[in-house]
Amino acid sequence: MALPDIVGQIVTGLGYELIEIDRSTGGLLRVTIDLPWSPGSELFVNVEDCEKVTRQLLFALEVEEIEYKRLEVSSPGIDRPLRTEQDFERFAGEEIDVTLKAPMGAAAAGQVAANRKKFRGTLERADGGGWQITWSDETPVKPGQKVSKKREPAPVQALGFTLDELREARLAPVVDFKGRRPRQVAGESGK
Repeated sequence: MALPDIVGQIVTGLGYELIEIDRSTGGLLRVTIDLPWSPGSELFVNVEDCEKVTRQLLFALEVEEIEYKRLEVSSPGIDRPLRTEQDFERFAGEEIDVTLKAPMGAAAAGQVAANRKKFRGTLERADGGGWQITWSDETPVKPGQKVSKKREPAPVQALGFTLDELREARLAPVVDFKGRRPRQVAGESGK
């Protein structure tokens, strides 16, 4: 049996979804798992889940005599890859990074650079089916910076795509290291 088949059977048999298998130099075998998604539920893989899969994989890989030096089982993380239609449905409304297989070319119509392949924006369902991301090239305002009332907001742009046109799509890692809470509007309670 091939490695992807063995790992896939173990992972799905334990009730998880196999996201990725990666073999790297030095004998590292990295397996990425997630919990199956259903609309309305948002559960995440924890350390106990990874331990459970690791124990089963260690046994199965030894029985099948698969060569590796180190096994690592982990969750997809904050920059989770998006590959299937279900992944895109699950993360609709989130900010993602998209890399196209081919540059925009003439289709860009002067809106973006013709050789551009990488985009970051909010994932949305497109009107005619398929998917799109929307973004604005507005430069963020720095704290304390005065903004002119006459300043025109940057236009919102959209890029429609099919999954076949993508080289890669991932959740955009958005991390707040300062732990600041959004400023409350006058009249709102903090409860």
